[in-house]
Amino acid sequence: MDSELSLIESVVAYGLPTLLAITLHEAAHGYVAYLFGDPTAKNLGRLSLNPIRHIDLVGTILLPAMLKLAGSPFLFGWAKPVPVDARHFRRPRQDMMWVAAAGPAMNLLLAMASARLMHVIDSLPAAYQNMAQVTLEISLVINVLLGVLNMLPIPPLDGGKVLVGLLPAGLARRLAQVEKYGMLPLLLILVGLPMLGSAIGVNLNPVGWVVLNISDWIVQLIASLSGLSASGG
Repeated sequence: MDSELSLIESVVAYGLPTLLAITLHEAAHGYVAYLFGDPTAKNLGRLSLNPIRHIDLVGTILLPAMLKLAGSPFLFGWAKPVPVDARHFRRPRQDMMWVAAAGPAMNLLLAMASARLMHVIDSLPAAYQNMAQVTLEISLVINVLLGVLNMLPIPPLDGGKVLVGLLPAGLARRLAQVEKYGMLPLLLILVGLPMLGSAIGVNLNPVGWVVLNISDWIVQLIASLSGLSASGG
């Protein structure tokens, strides 16, 4: 947390971008599904921009908090998935691929918007400039991290669903079967291995290393394209 921010300001600076990132990520899935003919999310009110409709008690709040308290080297969580019924699609496998990609694409757009908005910080009253700077920097980083993490080619992440849409039918069916195990394989890879490695003094966080390095490169690229300095301001 920024040392110049109060506790409440720090909670807002981290919490607001996180809620926006999760909310718009999930809403993007539902909206693209609706464009492809599936009204499920719309009928259930999941196209809403109300973050409460997308928060998962365990995945969004409890698990990240527990990992933070446990000193995990890799924080992980999820929102309540937007329901999608592929039976409404003309080309179920291909259309689901675009639905899955919509969430990370939204996060990329939010990251770019955050970078561009940093140019107007100087027009704000001086008392709010530091708060705005920190919030937008956090928004940039969180959205890139969320987008990159979700594009890992592992079901049930969005990247796994995109890969299912790209692979030949036989391989796609085999990969899709991994999704029946839910978040368990993913938690073992992203959380279990790093925690085990931390306990025995060995780096067992290759996925985290990949995600962080790719994310850092994308953050620097967005900052450069937006005309920001290397520090983000």
